[in-house]
Amino acid sequence: MSADETSPAPVPAVAARRPDPDRRLSRSWFSIGFRAGLGALAAYWLVLAVQHVESTLMLVLLSLVIAISADPVVGWLTGRGLRRSWAVAAVIVGLFLFLGGLSTLFIAPVTNEITALVHKVPTWLQQLHDHQSLLGRLEDRYKITEKAKKQLGTDTSSLAGGLMGAGQLVATTVTGLFLVITLTMYFLAGLPTLKRFGLRFVAGSRREHAEALVDEILLRTGRYMLANLATSVIAGLATFIWLEVWGVPYPAALGVFVALMDLIPLVGSTLGGIVVSLVALVVSLPVAIATAVFYVVFRLAEDYLIMPRAMKFAIEVHPLVTILAVLAGGALEGVIGALLAIPVAVAIGLVLDDAVFPRIARR
Repeated sequence: MSADETSPAPVPAVAARRPDPDRRLSRSWFSIGFRAGLGALAAYWLVLAVQHVESTLMLVLLSLVIAISADPVVGWLTGRGLRRSWAVAAVIVGLFLFLGGLSTLFIAPVTNEITALVHKVPTWLQQLHDHQSLLGRLEDRYKITEKAKKQLGTDTSSLAGGLMGAGQLVATTVTGLFLVITLTMYFLAGLPTLKRFGLRFVAGSRREHAEALVDEILLRTGRYMLANLATSVIAGLATFIWLEVWGVPYPAALGVFVALMDLIPLVGSTLGGIVVSLVALVVSLPVAIATAVFYVVFRLAEDYLIMPRAMKFAIEVHPLVTILAVLAGGALEGVIGALLAIPVAVAIGLVLDDAVFPRIARR
């Protein structure tokens, strides 16, 4: 037998370079773990970023909802032959005139109240030293002046901190109001453009159906906000008439205050009624009690007569869903969350009825 016949066959070069299956498997698991870790870190960073700008995002969402609410008015003006830019300008001017009127109603009462308070301070100081007056007896019993001097003299840091906190609250409120007004104007002017841009993310075969669904969501959201505004106007007018009849001071300002508070679902009208009833104490205790009874009756009428009719026309949402949505929104994001809860519930309900429930029924 020759040497060529006994020598082993040469190993092909391709077989020699074949990767080890175990090594390839370990690399794939490493790649999966690395990508999963990066995804988890990115998700965690995104959650932290959203929490950091949560208040700003809520203001942006509130501005968008206000713009959607005013869009039917813009649509009505454009339907009368007015260009959208001019229609938007007319709505914005009307909004500023409305806010200016509200400011006029509030400025005079607040100024008068502050002036009256300043004039009352010397009288109160004099009564503190009069042992026969109510303030004097309270001073003798609780040592109010001594405690106040001690607090101001020894804990100036807490006083300064309280003043800085109050100033920061005022600055934040003014900044948020300016941001909401500015964003509302931009959203109202560019709402069709925003809608077209959002629909570009939908597949072409579904775009027409998605556009109809979006239009329905916007329509019901606008109807809800207008219905809520209508019920608030009714509450403000009822307050004005009641206070005018009973001679309670500043009926116009208090009526506007109740109307604004009534915009907050569930609890707004109750809080407004409590404040107005306390103000009615300056007239007499019977008038304050009658005012409290008036608000109880009005709240029942609003909950069982006015609001159900308005909401049935506007959004066709079950009252239980409305209550649960408001409670959840208020618990999560406070007043703004309560305001936005029902439009969000309407949108979720329409999406479920259109996309989720029919698919489940076909199974």
